[in-house]
Amino acid sequence: MMRQSFSWGNYPHKPQRLQKLASLDTDLPQHSFLPYGMGRSYGDSCLNSEGVLLSSAALKRFISFDPASGILKMEAGVSLADILALVVPHGWFLPVSPGSKFVTVAGAIANDVHGKNHHSAASFGNHVLQFELCRSDGRRLLCSESENTEFFYATIGGLGLTGFISWAEIQLKPITSMMIDVESIKYRNLDEFFVLAKESAESFEYTAVWLDASAKGSDLGRGHFLRGNHVEETNDLSSKALSVFPQKRHTVPFTPPLSLVNGLSVKLFNQLYYARQRAIKKQFTQHFDPFFYPLDSILQWNRIYGRAGFLQYQCIVPTAQAEAAMRELLQTIADSGSGSFLVVLKTMGDIASKGLLSFSRPGANLAIDFPFQGKKTLTLLSRLDQIVKSAGGALYPAKDARMSAELFQQAYPQWQQLEQLRDANITSDFWQRVTKG
Repeated sequence: MMRQSFSWGNYPHKPQRLQKLASLDTDLPQHSFLPYGMGRSYGDSCLNSEGVLLSSAALKRFISFDPASGILKMEAGVSLADILALVVPHGWFLPVSPGSKFVTVAGAIANDVHGKNHHSAASFGNHVLQFELCRSDGRRLLCSESENTEFFYATIGGLGLTGFISWAEIQLKPITSMMIDVESIKYRNLDEFFVLAKESAESFEYTAVWLDASAKGSDLGRGHFLRGNHVEETNDLSSKALSVFPQKRHTVPFTPPLSLVNGLSVKLFNQLYYARQRAIKKQFTQHFDPFFYPLDSILQWNRIYGRAGFLQYQCIVPTAQAEAAMRELLQTIADSGSGSFLVVLKTMGDIASKGLLSFSRPGANLAIDFPFQGKKTLTLLSRLDQIVKSAGGALYPAKDARMSAELFQQAYPQWQQLEQLRDANITSDFWQRVTKG
């Protein structure tokens, strides 16, 4: 089956062939392929133009769940949404979750995703107990911190290049409520952000920021700082169904020819969104779904960027350089008049990720979407690259579609170790691009 543009950002546009793995017992292809989950990687790390994408869509069974210990074992194609529906009524939750629950468990491992609790829980791979890794030479490796450890650490954050994960076992975290106590603080500039981030890390499990990327001068970096903790209750969650709190969903029905995101609409939206909260601090209780996954309520939201698609620029810079580098990045973006409504800033904690090539590391993390406008967009992102490079930072491979081989190899010096462990029949457009320079 031939399809166009599998990546979430719709950039780059390249024809892809999709092939389903029928079952755990099916042999892997003996030609070029790339494991494929739900296609939520934004750029070309989920594309393989020289072969096929091997989908895990048929592998969606839970294998075992122990409600006493919170240990869950499942096939590769089970999504985070599937996991939440099963475990929350039993008083368990994902130990780490990205901003979308429409991600497979194998994809979460391959990209070592992080979430609002990185400062307290690190990334997803830190909570993986074991998994089975299928190699195209017929080997099936049980990987954990005590068995086939080299493959265990290389597969976490390994972009699907070390083999096909057939099943995985993770440790969940206990909760006493599906509700979150939330504080939303309207702050005035980047200086206030860093003060809030530091004071919040000790007493709040989850933190994140919506940021107005069009603000300049004394308002540079202004936004809304969200922080929260699970509500402490003694209620029996097993008596509550997730459907008690159904989230309304809407769909962007088609892809318009041109992006609905432009300089004028972004500036107007950001001004109104920043002003919508009148009080400096607002406290409320919220169900976990809209707190963690606000964008999941709009299915196919990526279509608003039109047929040309968009690029997400997600970078992290070390703590010592964070304030200066973020100021320069945000000033450059604001001066360009580009950007979108979707801008997230947070600080990452000091707990080391287990993955050989994990993006997560201590520092400040900025994520911002840009509608693709050809050379104008690529030139701006290259300027941002220079700031990140000078600060000793890194870009997120799961979101990238154009970083240079030089920047990748500087930020991920262990890439050659992964290359030694890469399955000979597995590659991606991303890997070809960043390792050949």
